[in-house]
Amino acid sequence: MAPPIDHLSLHLHVLPDTFFVSKLEPTEPVPQSIMNLLVKRGSLFLSLTRTPEETFIVGQWHDGIPEAFKPEAVWRCIKLQGPMEFSLIGVLAQLTAPLKEAGIGIFVVSTWNTDYLLVNELNLELAMETLKADGWTFAT
Repeated sequence: MAPPIDHLSLHLHVLPDTFFVSKLEPTEPVPQSIMNLLVKRGSLFLSLTRTPEETFIVGQWHDGIPEAFKPEAVWRCIKLQGPMEFSLIGVLAQLTAPLKEAGIGIFVVSTWNTDYLLVNELNLELAMETLKADGWTFAT
């Protein structure tokens, strides 16, 4: 399913860094080093979500991340350029459908402005080829 409209906000970018996805138990404290990153200003991607069932952290891998968060799998991130209007419906469904058909697993983080698709680094090239074949544009 190609993008719902041809608009710059729906162009894709592959972010240059590797990412980690980590899960904590709901009662487990978030390490102070992660909390410190939340208050730092800069271009670091970090998402922390806590629900009654779990706490998960997604972020760019760098030296300040505790070794316990070193990922078993290395993730790469495909970002929708954004910002997207809330009136756009089904963008994420259209973006992920061809990846599902290609058997590529994903992990998604959504923000107010846009969506971030994480794929295993081993699947990045296939994911990009699949999305391009489906009509999605990767910005340079």
